[in-house]
Amino acid sequence: MAIAEAPALAPRREPIAAPVRETLGRRISKHWSDYLYILPSLLVMLLVIGYPLVYTVWLSFHATPPRTGEWVFNGVQNYRDILSDPRFWRTTANTFYWTIGSTLFAFILGFGAALALHNPFPGRAVIRAILLIPWVISAVAAAYVWRWILHSDYGLVTGTLLQWGIIDRPLVLLDSKNRVMPTLIMVNVWKEFPFVMVMLTAGLQTVPEGLLRAARVDGAGAWQQFRHVTLPHLRGVILITTLLLLVINLNSFTLVWLMTGGGPANASQLWITEIYNIAFRTLQYGLASAFSVILFIIMLLLGYFYVKALTANTPRREE
Repeated sequence: MAIAEAPALAPRREPIAAPVRETLGRRISKHWSDYLYILPSLLVMLLVIGYPLVYTVWLSFHATPPRTGEWVFNGVQNYRDILSDPRFWRTTANTFYWTIGSTLFAFILGFGAALALHNPFPGRAVIRAILLIPWVISAVAAAYVWRWILHSDYGLVTGTLLQWGIIDRPLVLLDSKNRVMPTLIMVNVWKEFPFVMVMLTAGLQTVPEGLLRAARVDGAGAWQQFRHVTLPHLRGVILITTLLLLVINLNSFTLVWLMTGGGPANASQLWITEIYNIAFRTLQYGLASAFSVILFIIMLLLGYFYVKALTANTPRREE
């Protein structure tokens, strides 16, 4: 009589222990020599960035009368004065208008240029070089040139349109409260769209050609290939480029200041130019510091989202 063999037991698997996350102190003690190499850079950053930051935050809690030059602690009164001032909210509206308009149109134009120049054709390198010129030109030089071109009395645009008979009176752009912001946004888009073109051109080169060929074999048209293959691969580049543009435009000072100085009648006043006015024209350094802290908090939030987007697909190294 045959005896049935007992089924073989599966080998027991030891539970995998979860990796222990090191504390900051243990990490520093373990890699102290690595931190020693970057200590000079950390000290320089602490001096150049840390000290002015702490100084500005502390100054924002003081009144600084321009006549006496003394510091008078007033708590959060500077912040209350800024947030309750109707001029602050008008400047905020201008800043959002400027930032969103410049970012949106620079992205659209730069994305279109990147798509148009992605496939090779004769003269592509020359056209790319020409389109990069606005980006490499100094902001100061660009501001003065555009201010001359758009001047309502002796500008190139007004003179040309008058000579051609298209208009019968000078075209007022930078001196008009209703036209100054669209005009400045147009100039800023001209200056920034090559940056978007460069970023998205690099992103387009990472799209797998095999997926595009497979989509064409399956009968996908150009729009379907763009929507279902190209855009998903560009999602990270688009997010990073957009966040960078938002940060750049929120900090944009040179172009607006040199072309209009925030005028006419504060119609083009932005946060950054208003801070300059408060600090160096009215000499209210405490109030300007409080305004700067508000802007810094907003920039810090954008920086957080930028770093999060930049490291979204970065694998974590296990110790």
